[in-house]
Amino acid sequence: MSDVNYKEIGLKVGLEIHQQLATNKKLFCNCNQIESEEYVKKFSRKLRISKSEMGEYDPAAIFEKNKSKIITYYSNPESSCLVEEDEEPPHDVDNDAKRIALLIASSLDSKIFKEIFPMRKMVIDGSNTSGFQRTMLVSQGGVLQVGDIDVGVQSICLEEDASKLLGDKGNVREYSLDRLGIPLVEIALDPVEAGPEKMREVALTLGRLLRTTKKVARGLGSIRQDVNVSVKGGGVVEVKGVQQLEQLEKVVEFEAKRQDGLMKIAKKLQEYDECQITENNIIDITNDMKNCKSKIVQKSLKDNNKIRAIKFENFSGMFGFSPYEGIRLGKEIAELVRFYGIGGVFHSDELPNYGIEEKDVTMIKNKLDVKDKDGFLVIALPEEKYNIVPEQIINRIKQARNGVPAETRLATQNGETVFLRPRPGASRMYPETDIPPIIVSKEELTFAKENIPKKWDEIITDLKNNYELNTQLAEQIFDSEYLELFEDICSKNSVSPNFVASILCSTITNLQRKGLEQKLLKNEMILQSFNMLAKNEITKESLEIIFENIMNGKSNSVQEAIQNSNIATMSDDEISNKIDEIINDNKEMIEKQGQRAIGPLMGTAMKDLRGKASGEKINKLLIEKIENIISSKN
Repeated sequence: MSDVNYKEIGLKVGLEIHQQLATNKKLFCNCNQIESEEYVKKFSRKLRISKSEMGEYDPAAIFEKNKSKIITYYSNPESSCLVEEDEEPPHDVDNDAKRIALLIASSLDSKIFKEIFPMRKMVIDGSNTSGFQRTMLVSQGGVLQVGDIDVGVQSICLEEDASKLLGDKGNVREYSLDRLGIPLVEIALDPVEAGPEKMREVALTLGRLLRTTKKVARGLGSIRQDVNVSVKGGGVVEVKGVQQLEQLEKVVEFEAKRQDGLMKIAKKLQEYDECQITENNIIDITNDMKNCKSKIVQKSLKDNNKIRAIKFENFSGMFGFSPYEGIRLGKEIAELVRFYGIGGVFHSDELPNYGIEEKDVTMIKNKLDVKDKDGFLVIALPEEKYNIVPEQIINRIKQARNGVPAETRLATQNGETVFLRPRPGASRMYPETDIPPIIVSKEELTFAKENIPKKWDEIITDLKNNYELNTQLAEQIFDSEYLELFEDICSKNSVSPNFVASILCSTITNLQRKGLEQKLLKNEMILQSFNMLAKNEITKESLEIIFENIMNGKSNSVQEAIQNSNIATMSDDEISNKIDEIINDNKEMIEKQGQRAIGPLMGTAMKDLRGKASGEKINKLLIEKIENIISSKN
């Protein structure tokens, strides 16, 4: 992004990585780590806020409470129990998860505490049935070497994962309890002065270090990154929900642009007198808008919403002022109100528009006594949010003079971010009363230090030497979720490791890019397919057909995919007869082109015989038959 100088704006980025651990059960119960196909139980709750021990309400909790959400949970006894439902106290912490956390801390040279105290961290979005997340500070300090820089480690925690969001519509938010309680480590790194590319390298390096343990979960959703971004003079913005490296780069790039844009907006606002909001600045114009021709306005009135207008002194042009494309204060306000379930706002810099005519604008200006330098907003609100939302808008406008407010945002798939909620207060952590302190023994510390895995580059060298892979393939298979499966396939049959790596890293990825569902293709299905290939029960070309049939949902097993795709292996005689048919249909081409006809006829043969015979066998037979025809003619 050439129009932003990262060093000049003082860009700082800190990563918090949340990595699920590959254990056989959850952190505080014996439930399996599986994703349920269906849910047999459903229950609902509504979170209420309470004061902290300091007698204060958390700002993020107040924000969520004002949304008036009903939280509905779905569960299955295969993957959750009364612990996840918050109807039973937590069991003892899982020892495997504890050992993995100590191993990771040792790998980062982080100072491990001899006594670990479970804590409750307040969670206010409903993703935890209890209203808090159990977390344990395992270690502090340490270092991650990333190329030519050392990135400090702030802390390493062992904690339970949250529920999986199923949907959020209207006043109902839905979660499944499959994921709740799965153990994960949270690694917080020191903020560094670095741009998007360097932060990608930091995240990639830490992810690779975790994977060297072979004790972490793989696949989409098993590792998530929260990104803390700030610029000089602004508050720290926490971005949640970053799952991919490409997305991380885009998020850092976008936030740098957004935050620098907000600082430019603030500088321009500071040139004017501060806007004073009084009772006369907020009026109800519901009756005045009844004859408005805007379809949006009429729908709001039909839904029994009230329409309010708010005047902002010295704000003319500020809602639409755009230091960078797509960065506007009006857009920030629109994002804010959407999280209250409201579609958006109209502002004076974009009116008349959307069916709101000049006469409507004149009416609003007269009612609010708007002067040439003033601006205004119009918003439609349900009764229960009549006062809350305007208050939040006014607070956000006041914050605009100071630049970037500290807040929590959500990463979108295209790498932009949207407002989620205010940053939580400092007093969101308190002791867990249901679990005693956890002792770390000398034996556990010694075991962790003695079992630090090989470094990533050493493992890449081993992969290259053991399987005769080139550097690119070795890195691809290590970075994929299929390393253990790759080693398993290669140990059980004589299929070329290069071919196995190519299928796992390229073929499956390409099918996924076409929109097919990777999670439908289970590891046992892939292993079964390669076992059949090794026994000559299917061809190399069959693998992509089988995987595609499963990933598009047409088949639930390898055998079903073979049957549905009609790719049963043909006998040598059947292959020979089919090639004879192709040759007979193309005698004129062979007579004219001779051996040059082999290329196009090979394409025809592969199309007809794809998955039923190997390309090598088809090519060999085709060449032999065409050469026989040419030689007999001569």
